[in-house]
Amino acid sequence: MLVILMEEQMLSPAQVCQNCLLADRSGQPRWRDGHLTCGHAISKIAIHQPDQYECQMGFRVAHIK
Repeated sequence: MLVILMEEQMLSPAQVCQNCLLADRSGQPRWRDGHLTCGHAISKIAIHQPDQYECQMGFRVAHIK
């Protein structure tokens, strides 16, 4: 599951991505083969953290399993 991380809250990508020009046709982030294609990976601070990405619009996206 993908979530958008903002300071002290998590948001659904539907709340943020539906108006993004880089989103797919359904208004979701472009997620393919386990990678966010509309952003880049961010290095993990700790091993137990979920994979995190920064989208091209500047939002932090986490992949929670």
